[in-house]
Amino acid sequence: HIGSHCTPETPGSIHEGGELGYVLSHACGAVFDNPDLIALACVGDGEAETGPLATSWHINKFLNPISDGAVLPVLHLNGYKIANPTLLARIPRDELQQLLRGYGWEPLFVEGSEPETMHRAMAQAMDQAVSRIAAIRSEARSSGDPTSVCRPHWPMIVLRSPKGWTGPADLNGKKLEGFWRSHQVPLPDPKHDTAQLQQLEAWLKSYRPWELFDENGSLKPELRALSPQGDRRMGSNPHANGGLLRRKLRLPRIADYAVPVALPGQVEHENTAPLGALLRDAIGRNPDSLRVFGPDETASNRLQAIYERSKKVWMEDFLPEDLDGSELSRSGRVVEMLSEHTLVGMMEGYLLTGRYGFFHTYEAFAHVIASMFNQHAKWLESCIHHAPWRAPIGPWTCLISSTVWRQDHNGFTHQDPGFIDLAGNKSGEVVRVYLPADANALLAVAEQALVEPNVCNIIVSDKQKHLQYLTLEQARAHVAKGIGLWSWASNDHIGHEPDEPDVVMACAGDIPTKETLAAVEILRREIPNLRIRVLNVVKLFALTTPSEHPHGLSDLDFDSLFTTDRPVIFNFHGYPWLIHRLTYRRTNHANFHVRGYKEKGNINTPLELAMNNQIDRFNLVIDVIDRVPGLGSRAAHVKERMKEAILASRAYAHDHGMDAPDVTNWRWTLTANPTTLAPLESSR
Repeated sequence: HIGSHCTPETPGSIHEGGELGYVLSHACGAVFDNPDLIALACVGDGEAETGPLATSWHINKFLNPISDGAVLPVLHLNGYKIANPTLLARIPRDELQQLLRGYGWEPLFVEGSEPETMHRAMAQAMDQAVSRIAAIRSEARSSGDPTSVCRPHWPMIVLRSPKGWTGPADLNGKKLEGFWRSHQVPLPDPKHDTAQLQQLEAWLKSYRPWELFDENGSLKPELRALSPQGDRRMGSNPHANGGLLRRKLRLPRIADYAVPVALPGQVEHENTAPLGALLRDAIGRNPDSLRVFGPDETASNRLQAIYERSKKVWMEDFLPEDLDGSELSRSGRVVEMLSEHTLVGMMEGYLLTGRYGFFHTYEAFAHVIASMFNQHAKWLESCIHHAPWRAPIGPWTCLISSTVWRQDHNGFTHQDPGFIDLAGNKSGEVVRVYLPADANALLAVAEQALVEPNVCNIIVSDKQKHLQYLTLEQARAHVAKGIGLWSWASNDHIGHEPDEPDVVMACAGDIPTKETLAAVEILRREIPNLRIRVLNVVKLFALTTPSEHPHGLSDLDFDSLFTTDRPVIFNFHGYPWLIHRLTYRRTNHANFHVRGYKEKGNINTPLELAMNNQIDRFNLVIDVIDRVPGLGSRAAHVKERMKEAILASRAYAHDHGMDAPDVTNWRWTLTANPTTLAPLESSR
């Protein structure tokens, strides 16, 4: 089957166009660091009405004529969409010209309806545009200094032709050519309508196929001789099968960025800062094949170490005050623009032509590019199954930071961890979701994620200071397994047989991990004979089965961790229902009790927000007391103290605008108790 769009099965395509709005940003990404490449981007006047396309006219503010190629947009004005006029086709010509010049383009107009005349005019416009691009390049490159070049006004073409051009003029007295009724299938039923069949025959014969093909249906030799040869053919352009050009990403030694961890849960560190240093040096090792994309949040997400190696690309004017921390450069490797659509489109164009990209954004606003992620995942899936001749490309990687649980100032609008729910709907072949609990786990995730081809990576990691738990080697082993049994926090293995817990405390994400450990500490102090197993999930899809995802654990391995019959209190970073979706086939799913974000938020302190959604240490202790058989009456006093602690914590936050010092300064202080602990009789 052949799709109506330029699907992955179409040689020469890097842009399907199933969802409109990304043709210019894809083209821009394709020509980054490809100084001899021209990408012709055909923009339909319907597509031009989309928000992503309307914003992406600004791509020319990021293209350096020395180190980058050129994008040649062709704005095609045929006047109509499916059943409606288009805006740009109806505004006066001088207004359209001023609009495009205001965006920084120099438009060349090709207008008419007579084919022969239009072909000649289009050829002339193409020659003029390519000559202008060559002149811009020559002038810029004569200086040899990419840092001093000024932004040129690149040429573009405005092509105005009738919709349904050269098709049937009308059908049953209704206008077709030059009107919206010519969209897609202008003759809907030639199979049963003789008149329509005759119109279809006349239409196809108007192209005089007997002048093009011989009696065997093959293109005539004299016409075949006119076509380009080798890589000059559109379908054989290596940039359109970018995996053929992809080189291995050269990462620095991860150990150089590790956070020292002598004991778990003792020191705090910004989780994303070491990743910024890693990306800084990765850019140094891959100076023409790695770029970082983000919506004005590189420093906010604590990745500013990148600027020590490379700045933000900026082809606009510089002001004197920009020298004071703006981090701008004509040749930067960081692309910042407050349009997630344009940034991700650029990154996708960069990936599809054989390079590597890294995108980061605030968690609540990752949804802005949700449909783009969806389209790219579908592209990869189609490549794997229907176009295996396409070589694998670099990973689509998104760091989600400024997460739901640390919105002390921004509040409710910035609380939405649901992007990973969307990821859960995609094929396990092409999607990975990681929830590292600390900086070293994030480094270990990056070491794996940044080099795995043909996948989409979603990495959730907050930018604030968090407790650190794992050495780098421990983190690497943890990421390799996907789910780690943290023996240093557990006591189910101490002094009794068999090795079976009374309760499993599982967690995924940085804040849920901290609150789980704080709850475990309370439980182990208050109810010392309660046997607790602590699990931490870093690969979200390890919760599902190997048949559904390559990260999935077998039923045997899963049951050995989560047991087949013990209560599991799962403290989750996102919406709790996602965990139930992933584990519903597991033996012990009926005993899973998941806590996560439930849209209960405001401008809260971290503990307040956790308590609102019942992922805090006190509610988790209450959960365990309620869920472990026979524990309720024996631990009634503990439960009552937890309720009092909740009230006291809320009162302190209300009075002081922050959490109490014993909360903010909490550290893991327990060590394994070597003494034998008696089991809970009523729980066996």
